[in-house]
Amino acid sequence: QLALVESGGGLVQPGGSLRLSCTSSGGTLDHYTVGWFHQTPEKGRKGVACINSGGGRTKYADSVKGRFTISRDKAKNTVYLQMSSLKFEDTGAYYCAADFSGFGALDYGMYDSWGQGIEVTVSS
Repeated sequence: QLALVESGGGLVQPGGSLRLSCTSSGGTLDHYTVGWFHQTPEKGRKGVACINSGGGRTKYADSVKGRFTISRDKAKNTVYLQMSSLKFEDTGAYYCAADFSGFGALDYGMYDSWGQGIEVTVSS
């Protein structure tokens, strides 16, 4: 059974950068679209970015366009979310997830396997 694990979260000042990583056990991420989702108590879980299995198709939420970049390294079985120009509102839990059936874009209901999440705090 595919299990996803996030890493790279932490505390960062506004305007700073972090890189989140998502890897898997029990199988590889190679064949799947992988998405990153941001969750807060106020807004719930929202799609941030996703990348298709080939890496050639990506989609971003408007709120992160130009600031976040999603990429994948198949040799390392890892999908990255490079976050730059971080804002207070980027604070929250970040989850990666795999879509087994296609390109679910930013619809969290389309994703089948989820990581446990990792916290990102943007604070001065």
